[in-house]
Amino acid sequence: MNTAVSNALAQPPDTPAAASVPTPLPADAPLPSAALRPALPLPALRRLPPTLVLAWLVIATAALWALAPGWFAHQNPLAGQAGQQLLAPGAAHWLGTDALGRDLWARVVHGAVHSLSGAFLAVAVGLVAGTLIGLLAGATGGRTEDALMRFVDVLLAVPSLLLSLAIIILLGFGTINAAIAVGVASVASFARLVRSEVVRVRRSDYVEAAFGSGGRFAAVLWRHVLPNSLTSVLAMAALQFGSAILAISTLGFLGYGAPPPTPEWGLLIAEGRNYIATAWWLTTAPGLVVVAVVLAANRVAASFGRPA
Repeated sequence: MNTAVSNALAQPPDTPAAASVPTPLPADAPLPSAALRPALPLPALRRLPPTLVLAWLVIATAALWALAPGWFAHQNPLAGQAGQQLLAPGAAHWLGTDALGRDLWARVVHGAVHSLSGAFLAVAVGLVAGTLIGLLAGATGGRTEDALMRFVDVLLAVPSLLLSLAIIILLGFGTINAAIAVGVASVASFARLVRSEVVRVRRSDYVEAAFGSGGRFAAVLWRHVLPNSLTSVLAMAALQFGSAILAISTLGFLGYGAPPPTPEWGLLIAEGRNYIATAWWLTTAPGLVVVAVVLAANRVAASFGRPA
């Protein structure tokens, strides 16, 4: 019996660690195929869709036109050249010339600063004013909320173009006044969205805890409610940017925007409508630019807050 016990003790213990030791492969053994190798972790950044990349390129190009138009167009957009009227697109003039001999490419490039800056101003006016109204309505409730939201309902009842025209007639013509008019017309949409987000965040546990721990009303709104309510609002602001470009171009086409000879995109389309039969490029070129920038802005805005 002592011999059996000694033999049992002499045997190596059957532990999981000993059983898990891999058997080394011979030196001449073939390597495992790629299908049998352990998969490597995928990179965090995935490939962007081509449409989104193209949209960002269009937005970046338009922004560069607005910031440094002289890099892309060397001719004077306001001075015409004698004997160069209504020339078709060619090597000398990429987009042709207008009835006064002005280079259309230069006017389109220099017009970006008027259209894009007006759109930024319009979005800023709508975002700031709408956020203040929606934040106050959603945070206070009661009669204050009822009064503010009834005012918002009145703004929504009026068509945005009609409201913009009424405001711009009161303020006067010009790109800045047109941008303010477009921004005021978008206040109601921002206010409704902000109010719904504030009401949702206001009922959260951490906001109630902030109030319960002695936080002041304004401080809790600024530090907790407002930052957590702006995610969808900023996405809407990006979407509103394309709509603002289209609205400002519409006002310029109707003659309520920048006065001639300002190379604003809507005004360029309006100036070329009398020459559609003989000089189609006067309306086609700036019209395609407006469509491209608006569609690109909408595509970029649609990618916010969800997988592209």
